Amino acid sequence: MFLFMGVAHFRPGPARTMARMIPPRLRGRDPRTPMRLVPFTGACEVAGGVGLLVPALASPAALSLIVFLGAVFPANAYAARHPDVFGRLAVPFWPRLVFQGVLMALLAVAAPAVAPPRRIPRGRPAGGASTSASRRLHRGRRR
Repeated sequence: MFLFMGVAHFRPGPARTMARMIPPRLRGRDPRTPMRLVPFTGACEVAGGVGLLVPALASPAALSLIVFLGAVFPANAYAARHPDVFGRLAVPFWPRLVFQGVLMALLAVAAPAVAPPRRIPRGRPAGGASTSASRRLHRGRRR
């Protein structure tokens, strides 16, 4: 989903629509700002989607996408308040809020589950045994 939506940010038609979705109070003074933000958010979305596919990056990617979903929600809320302008892209506010909340929760649950296993440094006993307990164990074997 993130890859598909992220790539859409680079297509001219959808990019213009997404730029109009940015609420006026977040557009800044430069009228080109929305058209600059759309490719940036698209790149973030694509990077997050790719990151979810790489085990070593999946956990940070999931957490980054949670922040991303929170950051883009004002644009979705703005579109929801203007269905006459955005048509079918203007998902009503409450369903959109619930959907993004569920998506954020799924990412939060998946983030620790996809984290790479912790590496135990050499010389340190596995299973969290203390160093002194490990020494006693090894001393007992030498006798």
